[in-house]
Amino acid sequence: MQRVAVDGGAELNIRSLLDSRQYADPGGRAAAAGISPASWPLFGQVWPSAQKLADLMQRWPLGDRRVLEIGCGLALASLVIRRRGGNVTASDCHPLAASFLHENTLLNGLSDLHYQVGHWQRTNPHLGEFDLIVGSDVLYEPGLPAELADFIDEHAAAQAEVLIVDPDRANRGAFRRHMARLGFGLSETPLHEPLADGSRYHGRLMHYRRAVRPRA
Repeated sequence: MQRVAVDGGAELNIRSLLDSRQYADPGGRAAAAGISPASWPLFGQVWPSAQKLADLMQRWPLGDRRVLEIGCGLALASLVIRRRGGNVTASDCHPLAASFLHENTLLNGLSDLHYQVGHWQRTNPHLGEFDLIVGSDVLYEPGLPAELADFIDEHAAAQAEVLIVDPDRANRGAFRRHMARLGFGLSETPLHEPLADGSRYHGRLMHYRRAVRPRA
């Protein structure tokens, strides 16, 4: 178990994988979801951008908005939002994400947090629409910008806000173009403050807003 510092809030107790070399898919569930052996363990690591998003969610206005965390992995941001009493759904395509999330809610004394499979390459009919969509380090492969933008468009409410914490990945330019095509305006903020545990961080907050969904 790891203890993860949160800026302005109590530490999170997080069950995670020990390292990035762990892999086990005896039933073939990850392969069926399109997850390669090389990327299988990525969901179970505590990543710096996930910590930065959790810090952000500790102070971001929530109100009664429906919040979706995309590509949640260990769902640090969702745990912070739930701890604040927010209406949040965590989503990922990894078959172990739900079980890790359940254990981490218990480790932090929280009631069960809502989870739904969110696969960016497929339809997700049970996921619904959300007022605020958040994610961290989700642009790590070249094919992801178009898939993720379309997924966000499908699950964003007519008036929606999207927050992506990105560690300056090269694919963010393509993502900007796809989001602009879908009617999302962008403002960016450099993120160079250290993490709550003192670790260095360099990246940016991509803050998208859409006032009205474009006509088809």
